[in-house]
Amino acid sequence: MDIILLVLHVVLSLGIITLVLLQKGAGASAGAAFGGGGGAGSVFGASGSANFLSKATALFAIGFFLNSLVLAYLAANRDVQTDSVIDALVEPPATELSVPAPEGDVTEIPVADIPAAADDETPAIDTSSETDVPPPAGD
Repeated sequence: MDIILLVLHVVLSLGIITLVLLQKGAGASAGAAFGGGGGAGSVFGASGSANFLSKATALFAIGFFLNSLVLAYLAANRDVQTDSVIDALVEPPATELSVPAPEGDVTEIPVADIPAAADDETPAIDTSSETDVPPPAGD
């Protein structure tokens, strides 16, 4: 039903635009006084277009406003989901698994077999490779 009302809203708005553009402006009567009006030779007659177009514009405007109110009412009373789209994408956190405590003495910590490096073997700056970067200006 929302789609039908939205399509009707667009049709009513385009109808209002068309009808307003078809009507003569307020300055058109001044041009008609000097012989440029066209008068009875027009499609709707001498004054028929003013009545027909203004009444059609009024009907389209009333329909547009009523349709706007109905769309606003439907939008305000729509059932809203409480969950966010982002909440649906994010997986819930896994429950923590309980690991049984080891039995006995727990004070022993295994030591990894990593050899310690001597301080004189590791240079502070690697000067063995040449680079294209010139030395700083202060050196």
